[in-house]
Amino acid sequence: MTMQAELEGVAGGAPLADDRIDQGGKGLGEESLAPQQTRIMGSWSYLFAWLGGCVSIGTFTIGSGLVGTLNLLQTVVAIAIGCTVIGLALMINGMAGHRYGIPFMVQARSAFGFTGTRIPALVRSVPAIVWYGFQSWIGAGALNLVSATLFGYDNMVLFFVGFQFLQIGLSVLGFHGIKWLENIGSVFIIGSLIYMFFSVIGKYGDEISANLINVEGTWGAPFWSATMLFLGIYSTMMLNVSDYARELKRDVGPFRQVAIYANSILPATLFMGMIGLMVSGATGEVDPIKVFSSAVDNKPLLVITLLFIAFAQVTTNILNNVVPPAYALMDVFKINFRTSAVIVGLLAFATFPWELVKDESADGLGLFIRTYSAFLGPIFAILVVDYFVLRRQELDLGKLYDEAGPYAGTNWAAVIAMAIGVVAALIFSSVSWYASLLPAGIAYWLLMRHLPAAQRFMDR
Repeated sequence: MTMQAELEGVAGGAPLADDRIDQGGKGLGEESLAPQQTRIMGSWSYLFAWLGGCVSIGTFTIGSGLVGTLNLLQTVVAIAIGCTVIGLALMINGMAGHRYGIPFMVQARSAFGFTGTRIPALVRSVPAIVWYGFQSWIGAGALNLVSATLFGYDNMVLFFVGFQFLQIGLSVLGFHGIKWLENIGSVFIIGSLIYMFFSVIGKYGDEISANLINVEGTWGAPFWSATMLFLGIYSTMMLNVSDYARELKRDVGPFRQVAIYANSILPATLFMGMIGLMVSGATGEVDPIKVFSSAVDNKPLLVITLLFIAFAQVTTNILNNVVPPAYALMDVFKINFRTSAVIVGLLAFATFPWELVKDESADGLGLFIRTYSAFLGPIFAILVVDYFVLRRQELDLGKLYDEAGPYAGTNWAAVIAMAIGVVAALIFSSVSWYASLLPAGIAYWLLMRHLPAAQRFMDR
């Protein structure tokens, strides 16, 4: 089916309003960049999807990196602030996708242009593929340790290759596969997190009290930098949240959406961040596999814990690290979703994840998050200003899908504003995402008003 045929019946900027489009119709792996006519996720499915997709080993690593900087209370508050900002940002930037059924790659065209959209696509895709490789290596390490524990067989390379191809196979199923994988997995994940949390407290209670509770910490710049790091892990999803919101049924309003995001992201982040902080503070160990292994005292529970780690990487990767770059490949190279998902999975091999999980890489991971957040923050600000301020939440779908129309080429107002935001973020690198928002948003608004080359992107 051509894009024009898929768009038939969509008049001007009006969203698809027929309630019948929320019923059935889309098969496994049948993903498209056209306006979404089939909404397959209700409130609970959407909540479980985000819960399963937010159990990131990166959160654990960030928590480990705060040992000696923040105490336990400050870490909890930092996570709560970061997650509150995340929830609001996801709701705000996801409104276009939820209302019009369009993915991030289409949403960005009104601000960046058809060609210019490749810039935010690249900025979003690179961290996704790096995280994909990083978390796949962690998951494979967990499976390898299960094998070594139960059968005495140890072959990390074999498990990594096999685990990666398993994820590739699951990812080609598209959002139908994501829905059921995340819905089933989230129950196992939250139960495992609660178990590990209390196991850590029971085993290391004295050390936690001495090293994390009864220490001063700081509420100054390092505290706000910590909120940015916890936020930064999800700053990628804030950019392409429309990819997910377009699957959410229409009767789920903005307040329920914020509640969904908060009640899925906060528990996962809180448990993972605090487990990382507590165990690393008690033992000095930062390797996730060694840390989780040390928190359990018998073989059956060790196996369950390790399987949790592996499963959590699958749910996180398929939701957060496959869809965005796959949609980008679909847009740029005009290939289908299944092919794109396979290519993304193969690219994850090239990230050399075995280098990212070394003890000395923990600080580098924090630097990586701050650096890519410096680029993601400005794009987020530009999309929000474009949709809410300049277009007043009214999009013309015809223009968004007309490659020869007014959005053809590159909107240099967005590119220049993004560059201004990146510079501001790099100057204040410890809070890069926060620092980039106002400079990028204001610059984009001014340039769209006064830059002659940008005037054709303004709806008249």
